[in-house]
Formats: sequence, C-alpha cells, structure tokens
Amino acid sequence: MSKTYSALRESMETRTLSSGLRVCCLPKEGFSKTFAVLATDYGSVDASFTLDGRRYDTPAGVAHFLEHKMFENPDGNALQQFAKTGASPNAFTSQTMTAYHFSCTDRFEENLEILLKTVFTPYFTEENVAKERGIIGQEIGMMDDTPGWQAFRGLFEGLFREHPARVSIAGSVESIAEITPETLYTCHRAFYSPKNMALVVCGAADMDEVCAIAAQHAPQDAPEIGERHYGKRREAVNELLVTRKMQVSQPQFLLGFKDDPPDEAESRLRRSLLGELAVRVLCGDTAPLYGELYEKRLINRNFETDYSLIPEGAAAILGGESRDPEAARELIEREVKRLAREGVDKALFARMKKAVYGLHLRVLDLPEAYARQEAAALFAGEHYLDFAGLFDTIGPDDVRAMFARWARRDRSSLSVVEPQQ
Repeated sequence: MSKTYSALRESMETRTLSSGLRVCCLPKEGFSKTFAVLATDYGSVDASFTLDGRRYDTPAGVAHFLEHKMFENPDGNALQQFAKTGASPNAFTSQTMTAYHFSCTDRFEENLEILLKTVFTPYFTEENVAKERGIIGQEIGMMDDTPGWQAFRGLFEGLFREHPARVSIAGSVESIAEITPETLYTCHRAFYSPKNMALVVCGAADMDEVCAIAAQHAPQDAPEIGERHYGKRREAVNELLVTRKMQVSQPQFLLGFKDDPPDEAESRLRRSLLGELAVRVLCGDTAPLYGELYEKRLINRNFETDYSLIPEGAAAILGGESRDPEAARELIEREVKRLAREGVDKALFARMKKAVYGLHLRVLDLPEAYARQEAAALFAGEHYLDFAGLFDTIGPDDVRAMFARWARRDRSSLSVVEPQQ
C-alpha cells in the first residue's frame, strides 16, 4: 500500500508479508545514507507472558541481554560482517522496544541480509551467556553510578507498585545471573516472531527488493505471543517521594504525574502528542512557570520535560537539577491545579502547539529518528506521518482534561538524588 502525505511532502509504502512481518519504506531523495531498523515489540516491561498456554515469569533484564547476544553467531560476530561492508550498525533496548539498525551509503541489500540473518538466527551457549553476564554486569554498575539514571529508576518506583516499568531495563547483577540459554531461546521464540516485528527503511531503497530479502529470511512458522502480564493497575502512585543519596554537587530530581493509559479505541500516537503538548504548556522553556522557576533558581537550563507511554501506563515527567526539589514540586503542582481549574491561555496553547509540531517536522529530516518513530507507530497499528492530521484534532480542552487527571495529590511522585553530605 502506498500513501502520500502532501501537506508534509512525504510518502511511504507498507506491506505485511506472509510471515506477518510489517515492512515500511520511507523514500528520501537526495540523502546519501540509507537507514534500516528491524524492531520487535518487546522491551524490559515484558518480563511475564503466556506462550503456547504456559506462563513464563522471566528475570529482569532479559530483553536487554538478548540485544547484546543477537550479534553473535556460529561464524563469529555480525558486527565484523557489517564492518567489511562499511555499514554502521547498532542496537538498543527500551522499556517497550528492542531494535537493531544500520546505516550505509552502498551495499544496502547485503547489509539488510546481514541484519535479518542476525536477528532471526539466535545462537546461545552456556559459555557465551556466562561471558555476557560479566560484560552486562559492568554496564549495570556504570548505570547505577549515574545520578540521572537513579532519579529515573526512583521515579518509576514511586509511580508504580507492581508494573515492571519500576525495574531497571538492564536488570540487576542478581537477576541476570538467573538468565540461561533456555531463557533466551524462549523469549526469542516468543517475541522475535515476525508477527511481533517491523522492518522500516528510510532512504534510497526498492520496496520489492526489501520485501524479497525479508521474505527469504523471516521464519514462516513463528508463534503468536499470548497475553502479557503487567500486574494489577492502580490509579494512585506507589510513593509520593523517593530519595537516593549519591556523590552529586546539587540535588537532581524528576517529578512524575501518573496518567490514565489510553483505552483500546484511543490513538496512542495522538495521546503521545497530547501529553508532549501538555508538559510544554505546563513548563516548556517559554512557558510562564519555567520563567518563574528559573528566576527563583529552582531549575537551570538542563530542565527537561517528557511524556512516556508504556503498556497499561502513562506518565508526564519533568526534572533536572535544583537547589530545592520540594519547592519546585510545589510550584509545578500548583500550576497543574490552576490549569485544570482555569484552562489554558489560548495564545500560549497556540504557541506551544506550533513548537511541538515543528519538532516533529524536524524528525522527518533525521532518518534514524524517523524510522524509529514509524516502527513504534506500527506496533500500535498507526503510522507516524499521521501526526499532522492528529494535531488538528487536539484543542485546549483536551489539554485541560489531561491536567485535571494530574491535579490529584495521589497522582504525582517525586524522585530526588541528594548529595551524600
């Protein structure tokens, strides 16, 4: 299926192969590089699931562990194969997705074949799994020594009581010690099924050739993942305040507002756009509250806002460094209540909406970001380029309704990393 978005001057072509793999090509004329990402709808939160009628409760960190191991094969390492073609490969694991990607200026078909073979052909042994435990254990140690990461972990521990989003993406040294080759093969079979994956190519590539290569390497008899288990959902946060002490010169904080997850009929892309717009109206760098916080030295230029969607959960996130995180929290929560009560100034709403729209337009000139956004949208049954039309459906009352959900005292949690002395 081909679709043109004339307002964006973009087009795309999508197909679903007989294996269930969704393929999307985003042409980019004049770009010297072509970018491809093969992603699976599987992240760190998907630790408990049902497959073939049996429930599995896997150790924390399996999705990330799998990402590390997938480049290894009986013939050596796929990274070495990519190096011979001049491609630049990489991979990442988030709470909701694992993705493998490369960019190249030539030999695209050869590189795509390497990528597909690598991801669809697992190779795990007791020896290479034991070796990886040591490597990932060092990575976990470095993450645990990072104040920003500790603030992030603390926030999700505060927001959720049971949801696996409260657990570190990489797991812990103790949890990865429980991961075996059998664990990895089970999770690969469950989540690396073409039915649970998407291949997105951005640049100069022929759709027919891409689909032919993908059809050759994607398994036809892969199972469908059953139910995923995220624990009992609660509207209230788990803890109002979570603190950690580390060697930092100034406190770092993240304030989160727990939101209702989208219902089945709601567009996840629209919700994400709405949340992104709401946090910018609340405290974007040109919002009145931002100026007030900055003048009182309660935030600095490192202050950031975000809106996060996870399965059966959602949260607005704001934070950075502050001499007094509790005072910053008080002012932010006060503004949320005011916006919920009085609504959003129309001029401020129009300005922020234009700014957020502009940010998404810029993504279209960044093949890596563009392809990743499209892969995430495909998993929700949508297309990233639909953002333009969805923006037209968002008004001030939608943002006000979102603030009304955040305004309850039991909907916010503060995570602070304090200086040790």
